Amino acid sequence: MSQLPDPIRDGLARGWKVYGGPHAPRPRALHCDVAIVGSGAGAGITAELLTSAGLDVILVEEGPLKSSKDFRQLESEAYPSLYQESAGRKTADKAITILQGRCVGGSTTVNWTSSFRTPSPTLAWWRDQFGLPELTDEAMFPWFLQAERRLSIGPWLAPPNENNELLRKGALRLGIPAAAIQRNVKGCWNLGSCGMGCPTNAKQSMLVTTLPMALDRGARLLVETRVEALDIVAGKVVGLRATGIQRDSTPEPGTEVRIQARHVVVSGGAINTPALLLRSKLSDPHRRLGVRTFLHPVVISSAIFDHAVEGWKGAPQTLYTDHFLEIDPIDGPMGYKLEAPPVHPVIFSSTSTGFGSDLAADLREMPRTHALLALLRDGFHAQSTGGQVKLRSDGSPLLDYPLNDFVMDGARRAFLSMAELQFAAGAQRVRLAHDLAQPYTTWPQAKAAIAALPMRPLLTRVVSAHVMGGCGMAGRPEQGVVRPDGRHWQVDNLSIHDGSIFPTSIGANPQLSVYGLVNKLATRLARDLSGRDVRLA
Repeated sequence: MSQLPDPIRDGLARGWKVYGGPHAPRPRALHCDVAIVGSGAGAGITAELLTSAGLDVILVEEGPLKSSKDFRQLESEAYPSLYQESAGRKTADKAITILQGRCVGGSTTVNWTSSFRTPSPTLAWWRDQFGLPELTDEAMFPWFLQAERRLSIGPWLAPPNENNELLRKGALRLGIPAAAIQRNVKGCWNLGSCGMGCPTNAKQSMLVTTLPMALDRGARLLVETRVEALDIVAGKVVGLRATGIQRDSTPEPGTEVRIQARHVVVSGGAINTPALLLRSKLSDPHRRLGVRTFLHPVVISSAIFDHAVEGWKGAPQTLYTDHFLEIDPIDGPMGYKLEAPPVHPVIFSSTSTGFGSDLAADLREMPRTHALLALLRDGFHAQSTGGQVKLRSDGSPLLDYPLNDFVMDGARRAFLSMAELQFAAGAQRVRLAHDLAQPYTTWPQAKAAIAALPMRPLLTRVVSAHVMGGCGMAGRPEQGVVRPDGRHWQVDNLSIHDGSIFPTSIGANPQLSVYGLVNKLATRLARDLSGRDVRLA
C-alpha cells in the first residue's frame, strides 16, 4: 500500500492553502466570499459547487487533516484521531454512545459507505408535515443522480462477507426480503476497515473527492481550528471567531482567527451545528434551535455460529432488510431497519455486556460471532420527538436524548426480530446488548426472555452513528430553523448544509440524503451569490 497515490500529500506538495496543526500558521484575519464551517458531507459538496462558480471559499475544520498513509487499520489510532471525543461521545444521561467523525472529510472519512436515497415515505412526511412541497421523489431524482455519479455510488458486486450472508440466510428462511446496499467506492480492496479511514483511497469520501477539487481551485482550509461563534449585527453575520485547538479539544492560546465573509455556511453536523448557533445567540423566536435533534437509536444482537464468521473481513454492511420499517408512522409502533455491522475488537467489546473473564470469553469467540443492528426510525410519532442540543458551562455541546417507553418498545421488538433471524440462520447462541440478557440457545427461549426484559436506558446498550435535526427545515418559521432553500429564517446570509436540517430521522443511513439535498441547496446558493449555474463534476 505504500506505493499507492496519496491525493492529500500530493495536493499539499502542489501548494494547497492549508493552515493550522502541522501546516502553515493560521492568519489572524481572513476575508472571503463564503466561509464554510466543517468539512463533511454537506461542506464538501458545497465547497466544490461554490468554488466551481468562482467564489473565494474558506473551510474551517475542528479535526486534523489525515491521508491514506495515516490509516493503518488500527482502532487504537483511528478513534482518538478521527472521531468526536475518541468515539466516546455520549448523551446527557450516558445511555447512548454516538460515533461522529472529527477530521477533514468528517464522518464521510470514517463511515461504512452505506448509501441510500431518502426514502419516499420520509419525503412524503416532510412535505405533509413541514411544508416542503419541493421534496418529491421526482424533484430530488436529478440531485441524487448527480451525487451518485460524482461519488461513484453504485451496487456492490462482490459477494457479501459471511456476516452479511447470514443476514440474507436468516431472512430467506423467514420469508423476509433482504436487499443489497449501494456503496460509494471505486476500486475497493474489500478490506473491511472503512470505519478507520480507507488506506487505499477507494472510499469516495469528501477527503478524496470534493475537498481536493475545491482546494485545487484555490479554497483555503483551516484545520484543528474551531469556530467558537458567529458575530451577528442587525440580523446579519458579519464575522466568525475561531481558535486553534489542541488534541484534547482545549483552545490553543494565541491562535485566535477572525474571518469576514459575505455568506456563511454551517456544516458542522447535527449536535455541533446547533451548538454553534446557540453559542452565537442567534435569534430563535419560535424556540426551534437545537430541539428535534434525532438519532437512529441502535440496538445490537450478537450470535455464535458453528463456523468462522470473521465479521471484520470484507466490506461492511452490504445487505439490509426494511421489512420491519414499513409501519404506519402515525398510529403504529416505531419501525426499524436491520443491517449487519462489522465486528472489530474495540467496537465489539465496548458494546458487549460482559466484563472481566466474561468479556475475555466473548472476545475468544469473536471469530465465530455474527452481529445485527437495528436502526430505530425516530421523529414520526407524537411520542418520538428526539432530543435537544444544549450547551455545557464551557460552551461545548451536549445532547439530551430521553429514551422513553415508545422508543424502548421499538428496541424490544427489534431484539425479537434480530434474535429470530439469527436462529433462523443457524445460530448456536444469541446474546443481546442488554445487561440482563443471558445467552439464549433456542428461539422460544429467547422470545420468552426478551418479552420479560426490563427495557430501560443504561441496561439496554444503545449506540448511534447517525445524528440529524436540530436546525430543521420547514416552510414556515414557526416549524423550523431554516427555509426550504437552506437559509436561516432570521439571518439571511447564513445557510445550513448538513443533516441538522432534516425535520426527522430518515430511517436509512443518511450520507446520500445529505449529498442529494445539499447538492440542490448549494447549486442554488452558488447561482444566488455568483450568477453562475454550476453542477457537480
